[in-house]
Amino acid sequence: MSKILDEVLAANADYVQNFGDKGNLALPPARSFAILTCMDARLDPAKYAGLAEGDAHVIRNAGGRASDDAIRSLVISYKLLGTREWFVIHHTNCGMELFTDEIMRDLLASSLETATIDADGWHDIGTGPGSSEGQYTDWLTIKDQAQSILSDVQRIRRHPLVPKNIPIYGYLYDVKTGSLIEIPEATTAGKAQ
Repeated sequence: MSKILDEVLAANADYVQNFGDKGNLALPPARSFAILTCMDARLDPAKYAGLAEGDAHVIRNAGGRASDDAIRSLVISYKLLGTREWFVIHHTNCGMELFTDEIMRDLLASSLETATIDADGWHDIGTGPGSSEGQYTDWLTIKDQAQSILSDVQRIRRHPLVPKNIPIYGYLYDVKTGSLIEIPEATTAGKAQ
């Protein structure tokens, strides 16, 4: 076994010892809201949004983007599990700001091994083979955080499966301070009708 696997299994064994009545939590989130946010390990939605287990749905992907799959999850969250408010929360210093679709596609075409970055940009240090399959993926990179949050809220709001009565809030999490900063244009675009 790997060291990481051992650590995860040991942590789970400790968690089980103190699990208590969490097995009785209801399937729908108790506070009836969902958060779409980034997978960045520095973000802890439970802490920055004051969540306990069972409180809310947290949907995570690279950049916290309103991808087809994220919208699918939000629609399920509402339609089957009763959430009534949604948050789109991106963050400062996001890795999705550090590359473009073209850079990712070129790196993957060279090799599938982990790339490195330095002052001169991204470098593929792998020996190959790569794959051209990356050409068919929209990597949803970010050029401007406020604009990306606005675009994601607008995309969700316009989606034909999203009810107009769900408010969608747009925020930027500051990784240096822990603050949630409202993007007013996004929250306005996500206003319930």
